[in-house]
Amino acid sequence: MLHITTSGRHMDLSEKLKSYAGEKTSKLERYYDRVQSAEIVFDKETGTHHCEIVVTADHHTTFVARESDDDPYAALDAAVKDLERQLTRHKERYRNRKHSGGGDREPLAGPGAEGSSP
Repeated sequence: MLHITTSGRHMDLSEKLKSYAGEKTSKLERYYDRVQSAEIVFDKETGTHHCEIVVTADHHTTFVARESDDDPYAALDAAVKDLERQLTRHKERYRNRKHSGGGDREPLAGPGAEGSSP
């Protein structure tokens, strides 16, 4: 189960924004099932809204996305999209690692190998 924490710096968060943020980040488990927690921090600075999401997965793996926009919802959407890309890439790398070893493979035929023509 994904534990989500939402907070705001220099601004008060509405319940609508908190629930929207929780709804969007709860979908991150679709991209990598080992996600454990997400911390969402909204910040407002001179009319610009910043959104930072820190996602923690197994083995102390962290993923961070920071986005800025005039609208806090748009900043959140952009940060979630960035995290989706990061999590998908990590999952592909993790699942598709090549394991070396296994000495029972036959060597490839090449120059100087038995049975090859000169």
